[in-house]
Amino acid sequence: MKPLAPAVMLTGAVLTGMFVTGCAHDTPAGKPSAVPSQVANAAETAPGGCPTRTSLPLPKEFPATLPVPERATVTSVEHRSGNRLVVNTVVHGGFRAALSFMQQRLPKAGYTPAEGEVETYDAESNFSSATVAGRWTLRAVPGCPDAVYLTYLTSRKS
Repeated sequence: MKPLAPAVMLTGAVLTGMFVTGCAHDTPAGKPSAVPSQVANAAETAPGGCPTRTSLPLPKEFPATLPVPERATVTSVEHRSGNRLVVNTVVHGGFRAALSFMQQRLPKAGYTPAEGEVETYDAESNFSSATVAGRWTLRAVPGCPDAVYLTYLTSRKS
């Protein structure tokens, strides 16, 4: 039984390290344990884990009437087939503030929400206007309680 003791101690140390560093599979209160890959690769991070970067400009194809939070930093832009546009941003000010902005400002700008859902650290909704169809998503940034990933997917209606 003596050879088993080091293995048990090693397993205990690894499990303890996972919980202390936040690498455990289960996370408290449904908090996301991973960063969305399309944004994580685009944003640089500060030593505290919060995304930092100089904002890229919004592309000319981004709908001019589509509201974007004032404190949004554009981290990447992707042009997809079918005239679809993906704009990834990081918004500072907290999850609830970003969610409130999206829920209130899009309808005021003429966009109708549809098929959305809100969870503790995750929200999304389709939206449309006479000329644009799209979807937005919000995801909390792990390790940075003030920041939220906000992604827009838009396409012009024909």
